[in-house]
Amino acid sequence: MLDIKTDKTNTDSFEMAGKCPFGGDRIGGTLGTPPSLSDWYPNRLKVEQLHSNGPQANPLGDDFDYAAAFEGLDYAALKQDIKTFLTSSVAWWPSDYGNYGPQMIRMAWHASGTYRIADGRGGAGEALQRFAPIDSWWDNGNTDKSRRLIWPIKQKYGSALSWGDLMVLTGNCALEIMGFPTYAFAGGRHDAWEADTSTYWGPEVWDPTGSPSSDSMVTRDKRWRGKNGDADYDLENPLAATHQALIYVNPEGPYGKGDPMGSARDIRIAFTRMAMNDEETVALIAGGHAFGKSHGMVSAGEVGPPPEIAPIEAMGMGWQNPEGTGFAEYTMTNGIEGSWTPNPTQWDNSYLENLFGFEWEQTRSPAGALQWTPVDPTAPKTPDAHVPGRMNPLIMMTSDIALKVDPAYRQVCEKFLGDFDAFTQAFSKAWYKLTHRDMGPRERYLGPEKRNEDDLLWQDPIPPLTHRTIEAGDVAGLKQAIMATGVSPSDLVFTAFSAAATYRDSDKRGGVNGARLALAPQKDWTINRRTVAVIAALRGVMAGFNGKQAGGTEVSLADLIVLGGCGAIEQAASDAGVAVTVPFTPGRRDTTQDLTDVEMSNWLKPVVDGFRNYVDDSYDQIAPAVSPEEMFLDKAQLLGLTAPEWVALVGGLRVMGANHDGSSRGTFTDRVGVLSNDFFTVLTSMAYEWKKADEKGMTFTLDDRESGIARFRATRCDLVFGANSQLRAVAEVYAAGDGQARFVRDFVKVWDKVMMLDRYDVRG
Repeated sequence: MLDIKTDKTNTDSFEMAGKCPFGGDRIGGTLGTPPSLSDWYPNRLKVEQLHSNGPQANPLGDDFDYAAAFEGLDYAALKQDIKTFLTSSVAWWPSDYGNYGPQMIRMAWHASGTYRIADGRGGAGEALQRFAPIDSWWDNGNTDKSRRLIWPIKQKYGSALSWGDLMVLTGNCALEIMGFPTYAFAGGRHDAWEADTSTYWGPEVWDPTGSPSSDSMVTRDKRWRGKNGDADYDLENPLAATHQALIYVNPEGPYGKGDPMGSARDIRIAFTRMAMNDEETVALIAGGHAFGKSHGMVSAGEVGPPPEIAPIEAMGMGWQNPEGTGFAEYTMTNGIEGSWTPNPTQWDNSYLENLFGFEWEQTRSPAGALQWTPVDPTAPKTPDAHVPGRMNPLIMMTSDIALKVDPAYRQVCEKFLGDFDAFTQAFSKAWYKLTHRDMGPRERYLGPEKRNEDDLLWQDPIPPLTHRTIEAGDVAGLKQAIMATGVSPSDLVFTAFSAAATYRDSDKRGGVNGARLALAPQKDWTINRRTVAVIAALRGVMAGFNGKQAGGTEVSLADLIVLGGCGAIEQAASDAGVAVTVPFTPGRRDTTQDLTDVEMSNWLKPVVDGFRNYVDDSYDQIAPAVSPEEMFLDKAQLLGLTAPEWVALVGGLRVMGANHDGSSRGTFTDRVGVLSNDFFTVLTSMAYEWKKADEKGMTFTLDDRESGIARFRATRCDLVFGANSQLRAVAEVYAAGDGQARFVRDFVKVWDKVMMLDRYDVRG
């Protein structure tokens, strides 16, 4: 979700005298900056977030074809280069046990583990671990070293290998050199080129120096809803991490108190938010902790600042450790010190064997972090990662003990204890899901190790195309057949947009392809009620066409949904005096109910959809502090829209009568179904004045200034296009005397963009 919080906690003031000529004072040794727009106007709708990570930031240019570049590199040589590196060691950051594998698994895990199902944001797809704020989260301590270690490989392969692909592939290679059979790997991740300034990662004030066990832990409750320990205790949507600056959960348990049952509760909530079930959760934790060690040799207070506020001479690396050499046996990461297994660089089942084979007691690491060691003094020990001949006790984290005490997790553990092959397969598939969950359709997958033959439900599979697709002559005839059904242009446009509106660019899920609008759960959502009769009519058109064409040509329901909207827009534009041909690209396929994950699909259900003027009944419970227009902005970003595209699309949907309930709110026209610029001319007119129609200011009437008669009704998701200065500037373009033709042209362009958002089969 976009960063839409407006609470301000920094009320520090400073003297104006002696101001720096560059617009700020030196405060605390750093160059300050003047107040931002958000400081001056904290409730301002941040429309500029739609233009983040724009093409101007990309040094490779718009015409760079990453898929072609990746497919052209020597993949076998790349993997060999990675594996050769993994068993090396460099002086400035020596490898534990002579193997960088565990360190690189952690890097890949933490890059991927930011993914959350609620809004699809996070994940390894854009390699955002390189930028603020993620690069400086406490939980990502020393991942900066991991990325610098693999820089020579990135440097060698250049633009043909994205950072996102390299980090995940390095994690896979690390597993493989330690005897673990990975399920698959797919390239295709496109790097971001600037910090993520819009994603909402939580309400807390950022504390770059405090670990999750420090006094800053009191901020944990800001992201939790309900009372601690109650059945309704849950994380704020859309968050997945249980605390600021963590990927998942505090390894020392909630509040760093060493409570295994509390830790189990947090684990289940966090991993569920990451789209993982209990078996996948256990497999990931137990599998990941089969390798390597945790580091906690120095107090957190002794370690230097994270990368984003480190001294300039650190060259982007943070967490400088002043103790001893600062690395090797002095390494400090999360504060817990030790390894889970006697052989930390070999895939085996000893993690679970140790967890269940011994009783564990709470102890403290050299850094003071809470951890667990075996009560039995004869328990196996693990070799020191750097000091020859030294043996150390095994350790567990509170989050490990949680798997033993939670009944459901324990049952999964016992299954894996008795069937190592099942454990291996479960971890292999869970790791694949973790590292690929945000990549979207398999058409985006690249490389010789991708697996397209398996229908994994989390990939939202669509059966392959098995018939000839329709051509230009068929398109014209089908448009006529659709119009002959008697379905109104408004209903056709509403249905096509409703199918496309589930798409989100964050994890490339949703969209028209697959025609899931006609399947559960989407067909049963309140917002989609208008589509049911339309889908039935389109099925009739499909039945009348398929099986009757020469050469086996058939049309999918998904294509008909889009085609109906295109035909309706052409008619509506003609009625407005503008002749247009709406682009249409056939080839969509229909999926089945068996290939649809109902539970995960329900995460695509909107709470607010301003495009269709919809506010769910649960709005007051889910997001009472977030205005509908802020959630509308969030959805516009998930569709990948610019501000002008957002304005044009809404203006067209309104005059086409595309409200979810068929109401006239925001239509601002007496010619519903005509693609006019009436929405904008009324919105910007001073002949009317707006008045609240309810106490909360959620609905409004537009009253004629002279007569006082209410002409139209509206919601906040209508008025925002006249109230927000940036959006109004665009609306005025379309409201101007020469705006009608421009509006129709721009609406058709953005309509085609939205209909094609999920067509990775043709756009790569």
